[in-house]
Amino acid sequence: MKKIFWGIMFSSILLSASFAYSQTNVIHVKSPNRKIDMALESEAKISWSVKHENTEVIAPSTISLTLGGGVVLGNNAKVISAKNSKVNSSFATPIYKKNTVIDEYNQVVVTFKGDFGLILRAYDDGVAYRFFTTKKGQIIVESEKAYFNFTKDHKAFVPYVRDLREKDMYSSAFEAMYDEIPLSKFVKDSLAISPLLIDLENGEKAAIVEAELDDYPGMFLIRNNQTQQGLQGAFAHYPKEERLGGYNKMNYMVAKRESYIAKTNGTRNFPWRAIIISESDKDLANNDMVQKLSAPSQIADASWIKPGKVAWDWWNDWNISKVDFKAGINTETYKYYIDFASKNHIEYVVLDEGWSEDTNLLKVSPSMNIEELISFGKQKNVGIILWASWYAINQVLDDAFSHYSKMGVKGFKIDFIDRDDQEMVKSLYDIAKKAASYKLFIDYHSMYKPTGIQRTYPNIVNFEGVKGLENAKWTPNDDMPHYETSIPFIRMLAGPMDYTPGAMRNATKADFRPSNSMPMSQGTRCHQLGMYVVFEAPLQMLADSPTAYMKEQESTNFISRIPTTFDETIASMEKLGNMLLSPDGKVINGLSVA
Repeated sequence: MKKIFWGIMFSSILLSASFAYSQTNVIHVKSPNRKIDMALESEAKISWSVKHENTEVIAPSTISLTLGGGVVLGNNAKVISAKNSKVNSSFATPIYKKNTVIDEYNQVVVTFKGDFGLILRAYDDGVAYRFFTTKKGQIIVESEKAYFNFTKDHKAFVPYVRDLREKDMYSSAFEAMYDEIPLSKFVKDSLAISPLLIDLENGEKAAIVEAELDDYPGMFLIRNNQTQQGLQGAFAHYPKEERLGGYNKMNYMVAKRESYIAKTNGTRNFPWRAIIISESDKDLANNDMVQKLSAPSQIADASWIKPGKVAWDWWNDWNISKVDFKAGINTETYKYYIDFASKNHIEYVVLDEGWSEDTNLLKVSPSMNIEELISFGKQKNVGIILWASWYAINQVLDDAFSHYSKMGVKGFKIDFIDRDDQEMVKSLYDIAKKAASYKLFIDYHSMYKPTGIQRTYPNIVNFEGVKGLENAKWTPNDDMPHYETSIPFIRMLAGPMDYTPGAMRNATKADFRPSNSMPMSQGTRCHQLGMYVVFEAPLQMLADSPTAYMKEQESTNFISRIPTTFDETIASMEKLGNMLLSPDGKVINGLSVA
């Protein structure tokens, strides 16, 4: 069969070429090291598949977009052109687990008849594709098909959506343990959160992630009932009616949804659908795929963004002792937190729920003097961060950012997001952009997994989207140590995690008991300290109380010395020192993977 190679004139160059298109309508793009082969076939339907050496990672899997009027971008698609390119570059990542990311890949841009196309990329550590359209005006996206079929009934690490917000299946806190099950046992009609990890056997793993989620709903995963050993994307439909509800009526809940998932510009790139492929677990612990697939920083000068550690109040229930005032949500208590932070070189103190009215951020509690706290913190070299619900911050976005930034507040912890439909995703970009204009950083809580927005807006210094230590206060039956040693290889593939470690009261599972004001953790003290080294968290919380930390000063000293960003991270199967200083003074994070 005669083959046509786009941009390649002679078949003798085939061994060094990374792109090919044949008369059978199959386009291949190979990784720079040629171990990974991504194939795109366009017959009656468009499908993609992936091989890693002799392992079939993704079996042929259908992909398409259905637009308003039932137009399917993917049925009987006709290729107009396939343009290839190679990239070998790097970019700076100053607020990350390393200061530079190597960005090397091979790419094919496929244009189809009908004003749409696909961008295919192959890296040495995985592959990605994204749709693009070049249509005039706005378009409605009714649905998207994103299938991930496998040839075997592989073991999967499945984070099911469990804590639905008032029966809306697409509203949750995005906090989930992992069910370690064969793909065929994936519960029918249940939603799972990405990243989702697949054990391909013989040490190989594959993880499903998405990146550059901008003005589009996030991707959940459900079982492909046709194969029973495959997965497919599921997407929240656009909100039609909303109302206040949930905890203390601070969540903005979706009462009804539209029939479509997005209404967006007709000329745009859609989010990346990606598969991370690893030959060793250590490679998962230090993967940069989401960073590589995301849009560059939109903040010209990010020097004002200062990562660091935070003394946190909520988890320990403001429980300090041996003081001559009543501990609680008041100025005296927070001065005590500031003093503790200053003495232990902790850069920030967060004022969690209660410093203002829940739904009116401009009405401060009578027991709080924010200006006094900011002034006191400035004297002690400690910055103040304010908590807010997503609903409350949106009621007074400009006024709140203007007022509190002028006062000297450093940033906001924004909570009760609980959704990743198109409206919410757009809102979080808008908030980040607005915050940057006031030189405020953001910590998003009750939030879906990060999808690269932290590269685009590096003033987003952390995300929740993880079943953090706060859950451990009340869940004696959860195996938290096992979960905590899993998430660096799964959830952290997406980006930073505001897990909020640092419990100073530690117990075995048998001795653990729930306690609101004297909370404890499962596992050892060293286990808690190790999370400060392993977990990616540019803004890292100290969850326990100043009283508890002062009783355990040796542990507190260890925490205070650990940076929250690094010049380089090294994951190794060998035993390494937790934190190393190279001869040239660079701070290196060394992770040992057993």
